[in-house]
Amino acid sequence: MQTRQGQSIEDASMNIIDDEVGSHGYDAWEWPIVRRIIHSTADFDFARINRVIFHDKAIQSGIKSLESGCNIITDVNGIPGLLNKRNLADFGNKTICKISDNPIAELAKKTNTTRARISMRQSVDEMTGGVVVIGNAPTALLEVISMIHQQEAHPSLVVGIPVGFIQAAESKAELESIDTPHITNRGRKGGSPAAAAIINALFKLLRSPP
Repeated sequence: MQTRQGQSIEDASMNIIDDEVGSHGYDAWEWPIVRRIIHSTADFDFARINRVIFHDKAIQSGIKSLESGCNIITDVNGIPGLLNKRNLADFGNKTICKISDNPIAELAKKTNTTRARISMRQSVDEMTGGVVVIGNAPTALLEVISMIHQQEAHPSLVVGIPVGFIQAAESKAELESIDTPHITNRGRKGGSPAAAAIINALFKLLRSPP
């Protein structure tokens, strides 16, 4: 549980973000998520230049699924470590990340593809009704999108915010084109802190709606 001093520092940080961003165009449900990303990254570009994009059903679909105890499938092990453990315990959510499993590495080498792609495909059953969270690997996001197009994967929400120079912006642009509820951003910026911030913000909205 956060200490009173810790909460005070967080509240002060959020006020600074509000003041520095000013008018932004996000609605009452979207802004707490964007603000949490900025708080986790100290990067104000997420408010405008690398604007966060919300499918019109993304927030409510994500909240409903998290409240029901859905699986949270991630592309890297760092994301679960950044999620609020109280939320996971209270709602019974299981985090799933197979990127470091030995069979994944062996299969990726055998098929000449990335571990990120294989780990997503090997997690397809756990994705049904779950929340997929990708903060690092564009190839993981592209694989999820491909499985959705092929009607193999049926997540309730895809958080796709990979960071990088190769396929990151392109994979996020492709995510914008699908009907599955999604949250993404434009450009190269992203990463595990931003991805985890989105999930933590959804839990906060679940507990305290605007």
